[in-house]
Amino acid sequence: MMKLAAAKICLTCTVISLCTMIAGCATDRLDLAPASYSEPWRSGANVAAAADFSVPPNPAVAEIAQPPQINRAHIYSLPELIDIAQNQNPDTRIAWQQARQAALAVGMGEAVFLPMISASVIGGYQSTRASLPYSVGSINDVSTTGSAVVPALALQWLLFDFGQRSALLDAAKQVSFAANVTFNGMHQKLIYDVTRTYFQYGAAQTQTRIAQQTLQNSLKIQDAAEQRRKNGIATVVEVALAQQQVAQSELRLVTAKGSERDAYQALLGAMGVSPSLAIKVDYVDDRTLPEVASLPTEKMIRLALSQRPDVLASYAAAKAATAGIKAAEADFLPKVYLAGAVAGGDGRFDVQGLPGISQQTSSSSILLGVSVPLYDGGIRAARVKEAESRAAVAAEGFKKTQELAVREIVVAADTLSSALEANRAALKLVKTSLIAYDAALESYRNGVGTITVANEAANGLLNAQQMSTDAHAASLVAAANLAFVMGKMTNSSESFTQTRIDPLMIDNIQPPN
Repeated sequence: MMKLAAAKICLTCTVISLCTMIAGCATDRLDLAPASYSEPWRSGANVAAAADFSVPPNPAVAEIAQPPQINRAHIYSLPELIDIAQNQNPDTRIAWQQARQAALAVGMGEAVFLPMISASVIGGYQSTRASLPYSVGSINDVSTTGSAVVPALALQWLLFDFGQRSALLDAAKQVSFAANVTFNGMHQKLIYDVTRTYFQYGAAQTQTRIAQQTLQNSLKIQDAAEQRRKNGIATVVEVALAQQQVAQSELRLVTAKGSERDAYQALLGAMGVSPSLAIKVDYVDDRTLPEVASLPTEKMIRLALSQRPDVLASYAAAKAATAGIKAAEADFLPKVYLAGAVAGGDGRFDVQGLPGISQQTSSSSILLGVSVPLYDGGIRAARVKEAESRAAVAAEGFKKTQELAVREIVVAADTLSSALEANRAALKLVKTSLIAYDAALESYRNGVGTITVANEAANGLLNAQQMSTDAHAASLVAAANLAFVMGKMTNSSESFTQTRIDPLMIDNIQPPN
């Protein structure tokens, strides 16, 4: 008896000690957080100064992906740049994995129509020792042991649920469709982004060449001023003004080169490649611009809406939300189940001093059950209301997406029309500015004009050329944007900039209802 009491005391002390240790560990972990809201956090290896909020470096996060292998001697065209982007940009891989996840959800939705079969094995061992009230010879206690192993095979099958699984499967299919069209839409956006930044980079290259030519024009005026100064015709002021013009042209050239580098990085960013990648880009200055016959007609807009990925994805999301209402309503209805099990057992029981007892058993059963929900405190009703609210939000979101798409199409067409008009006006301005510059420079050389007029003509020519370059690039970008919002920018080889946007082109195409 004394031994038993001592064992109980030891067990109690052990339990108390373990509880104390657990409670202490839970609160002691506060040392992992900063000591104060005004003091920096320090790791074990970080011995920074008191006011230094730096963090310890982790070389694992500093591994940078290697840039794609390119031919440094090759000059890449726009379709080739788009091809690199589609293979290297992480957004395409993210959208692809999301589409795969949605497809797997459809497979899981189909699997719930099939029975679930599971196998299990339960085994156990038990040993007990009981003291006898009176000693039997030299025996003061009795020991017993028991062991058993029970393998089982169980079947569960939901036979009927009033369409809940069908509704969930329909919702999963709609979500999968939305993910698929979003994947294609991601590629369309990538094509547009690379195209847009490609034109902007080409315009920046042209601006640099214009700045270089402007510097040469300014040097010509300076040479003329210095020559007139040698002949005693020009004054020191005229030479100084000519030198000032050269300095301004040099500054413009430096600024243009900086803008070109920025545009190059924007192109690499749109492609999703490393900013350290060095690639040669082929850009054609005299790319043919499209023409706009009129604003998009209702038939054109309806056709565009029927093939825009964002509109299709929004519509699929609305359909999935509507299916969710049916799935929530099915919770109010009974469900019919079928269950079955096959089990066997092998056990043994031993008592000290007696022969062991072993037994083998087996059983099988098939059950048919009906589950009828009666009361849950309004949870099912709340779920139905929530599903209806989600469906209403999705429907309004679809309408909003439609309206935004229509607005984008109309605005894009207006922008393209304005850009084309600006480009035509800029071309005329360049022609007149070039004539004015040549005449002013020739007049100054012959002693008829002034250095001020010559400088103004040079600046006017520079501004006209820059405006023309910007207008041309804006027209190309606007054409690309119109093709994108119309759902036409679907591959890298399509020559959308040479396509005439004409309502008559689709008169024979019947848009969907």
